Formats: sequence, structure tokens, C-alpha cells
Amino acid sequence: MTLREMNDPIVVARDGSGQFTTVQEAVDRLPDYSETPVTISIKNGVYREKLVVPQSKTNVRFVGESRDGTVLVNSDNAHTPGDDGQPLGTFRSASVFVYGDRFAAERLTIQNDSGQGTGQAVAAFVQSDKAVFRDVTFLGYQDTLYTAEGRQYYENCRIEGDVDFIFGAATAVFDRCVIHSKRSGSYLTAASTPPERRFGYVFLDCRITGDPGVKDVYLGRPWRPHASVAFIRTWMDGLVIPAGWHNWRDPEREKTARYAEYDSRGPGAAPQARVGWSRQLSEREAAEYDAGAVLGGDDGWRP
Repeated sequence: MTLREMNDPIVVARDGSGQFTTVQEAVDRLPDYSETPVTISIKNGVYREKLVVPQSKTNVRFVGESRDGTVLVNSDNAHTPGDDGQPLGTFRSASVFVYGDRFAAERLTIQNDSGQGTGQAVAAFVQSDKAVFRDVTFLGYQDTLYTAEGRQYYENCRIEGDVDFIFGAATAVFDRCVIHSKRSGSYLTAASTPPERRFGYVFLDCRITGDPGVKDVYLGRPWRPHASVAFIRTWMDGLVIPAGWHNWRDPEREKTARYAEYDSRGPGAAPQARVGWSRQLSEREAAEYDAGAVLGGDDGWRP
């Protein structure tokens, strides 16, 4: 019998005051392929788990008690041995894996605390269509947030890392988010947008910041040739390198990468100094980067 059939509240608490003490236990008890949202309320605490929301668990919603007090964390990295004795690699290193469509998370932190210099260490692996994250903090270093596939919306989130720490093939809108760099000479994004998709990453009214002393940070480099990234009305600290974009040491990608800005602001905004193969959008062009237009798809989804 599932929790929904029992009509029990779904509460996770480390101190035993809820139905479960781990988030994974609660997820495992949810009904498969739910057509309506099912909320898991997570009380403050540090939940050290390797958490998986499988494809069959649709419409799952995590709501933390507080953004800084509810922490989902693990410490695997690409070099950590798996159950088979082989290194996990980047894609198995995540603290939280989300495969179920229509996933949502609010008011919590997702972290990989493997540490700086340990290599690829993913905090969140998101392969979910119509995924929504609001007031969520993502903490890590290299490869913090892997937006693997699907349409994804991030509102008022904070994403920290050092190298390629927002990466993947998904179409994702980052709305009023803080993108925080921890390393000089690194890259904020590494998109792998398929060529047939018009939009990859769209940053709307965001802020780019960094640790003290961080400098010469690139807005992105193309993990795959047709990477698509646009910054719209984004405030940029002086850590952003004037050239803005990197070709991943492959001049051929300059012909295919789709990098754009509109009305960048702050000391890191340098439209005249950007690489010649990026674009400065007109006001009319920038208006097309509306969250609904970017994420709507065939079903007209609006997060």
C-alpha cells in the first residue's frame, strides 16, 4: 500500500519526527507514474544520501523547511570507486539524480562536497522534462549542475562551482539566479545543445559573482559544437573576461556555437570586446527569449 492510498502526510525528518528519516525511503514509497503532484516535506537537517528519483516517480515535489537548513549532500567524484570497483566517472558521481518528469524542488540545498581539485563531482543530475527548481542552492566545484535532458526552469536559485559547472544538453531557463564562480580562468557553462534545438541555456536577469580574487572567467565554452547560451539583462562582476567566450581550443566550433547577450550590465559587461563569433542581440531579438517561448514546446508548457 502506498502513502497516497493511506492518505498519510509525507514528511522526512532526521530526528525521527516524520514518517521517514531519509529522503530516499520516502521517494521509494511514492506511487509510480502519478498524474498529480506528490509533495515530500523535508525538515531541516543534513541528508547524506545518494538520492535517486527514478523515471517512474513522476510529479514528485521536494519542499525543504529552509533553503540553507535542508541539505541533500554526498561526496562522490569521478574517481570514486563504484560497486563494480571501477571509477564512477562524471555521470555517476551525482548526489541527486532526477529522472522522473515534472519534478519540482523548493527551499533546499543540493550539494556535492567532494571538494575542490577532486575532479568532476556532480551535485544534481537532472534528466527530467518540465523540471522546476525554485529557491534552491546548488553547491559544488567542477560540474555542479548537469542539465542532461528535457525542459528545465530555475528561479531565484544560486549555483556555485569552478569549471563547467552548468553543463548539458537540456533547454533550461535561469530566471533571476546567482551564478557564482570559485576559480580564476574557468568557465561558467559548457552547453551541449543539439543542433536542431533553437534554445539551450537562457539566463534572464541573473547575477554573475565570484569568490574574492577570482578573475578571467569565461561565460561559456561549447562542450558540443552547437552549444546555445544567451545572457539577457545579466549583471556581471568584473571577473568576467572581456572576450566572454572560449572555443574549447577548436576554431571550427566558432562557426556553430550560438552565444549571445543582450543588455549585459556591471563591470564584466564588455560588448565591444566580446569575441567576434558571439552576438549582441537587438531589443526585438531579446524579446524572443521569454521563458514561455523558450520552454513552451509542443504542449505550451509554462512553469
